[in-house]
Amino acid sequence: MTQRLDSYAELIVRVGANVQPGQTVYVTALVEHAPLARAIGRAGYAAGARFVDVRYADNHLRRSFIEHASEEDLTESPSWLMARTEALADRGALIMIAGDPEPELLADLDQTRVGRARPVEAMKRQLRAQNERAVNWTIAAFPTEGQAKQVFGEPDLERLWEAVAHSVRLDEPDPVESWRLHVERLRARCDQLNTAAFDAIRFTGPGTDLTVGLIAGSRWSGGGLSTVDGIQHVPNLPTEEVFNCPDSRRTDGVVRSTRPLSLGGTIVRDLEVRFEHGECVEVKASTGADAVRGQMEVDGFGKRLGEVALVDGESRVGQTGITFFDTLFDENATCHIAYGSAVTFGIDGLEGLTPEELRERGINVSSVHTDFMIGGPEVAVDGVTADGKSVPILREDVWQL
Repeated sequence: MTQRLDSYAELIVRVGANVQPGQTVYVTALVEHAPLARAIGRAGYAAGARFVDVRYADNHLRRSFIEHASEEDLTESPSWLMARTEALADRGALIMIAGDPEPELLADLDQTRVGRARPVEAMKRQLRAQNERAVNWTIAAFPTEGQAKQVFGEPDLERLWEAVAHSVRLDEPDPVESWRLHVERLRARCDQLNTAAFDAIRFTGPGTDLTVGLIAGSRWSGGGLSTVDGIQHVPNLPTEEVFNCPDSRRTDGVVRSTRPLSLGGTIVRDLEVRFEHGECVEVKASTGADAVRGQMEVDGFGKRLGEVALVDGESRVGQTGITFFDTLFDENATCHIAYGSAVTFGIDGLEGLTPEELRERGINVSSVHTDFMIGGPEVAVDGVTADGKSVPILREDVWQL
């Protein structure tokens, strides 16, 4: 296990965040993630990090907080957290460890409060730093027995590790070279979409007929990003998506999620969302609907989309046939959209614009960014040109361009 963790941490530090000599590395983890956090610390210092700062959270304490905190304190950002976030935004490296050891720990609480409980101002500042490409960052997962039980019905941790290792290419003879080739393939796909210059993306399938308008001139991204200082990094390990920024005023129709959504202690099942003129006007689900509504309403702007992403059947995550109950993996198994803050990596000329000015251009600004999965073999995806012509992009999970 030590060798596996060290190899994984090396991939996270060198390929995911691409930590540079002299950088401060900020790590966020649950207490259950400590073995991987320690391995990341070792790899970070070996890469020349000036300091590795690990912030641990405990979902049992979060449960107590949600049960007893005042409405005002639910969304408060403590001064120490704001100071840490500002320091991170000053050219830091960020590594976030995912993987919920108790996926339904909060399922019996008031779901509106579960959805609202987040340090709003700190989240806004972090998302702004990421969108402004001030930080090289990545998210990676740490498998736990609790997640394995949720996935397989039994705590088969080794089986989950094998699925994770395959998804992040850790099982390759040369994982770094495998990632280089994979990144090239995703970037070529972005080139195809950018050449097509679609005005909108349409999803149709059982319970779904959704059209997502795109920001004029926005570029598709995928396979990694670069900071303003030129540091190449891969934000998600794994990543199988190409994504773009929706025009937050131009989403219309209804969409049905094709996989459960894990919201940090609550599982949302059978999610169905309806949009009119960009805004969510109805949320349905067999479980967890109030948690989604609570998130969407936390700052008034979570009801609009901030991302649309395409994933085809070549995805290693999708090929496992597993629902991981971890959005980091599940969003890379199939197409997805995100409500909340926009991803603006492919849009130029945004420097210095206020949130109000960004929203006037159709770019959503929020403290929320939650992806949920809407694709699969039964969902057709088309690009819509400015003159209304539909061009097939995905049919039965096969790329058509």
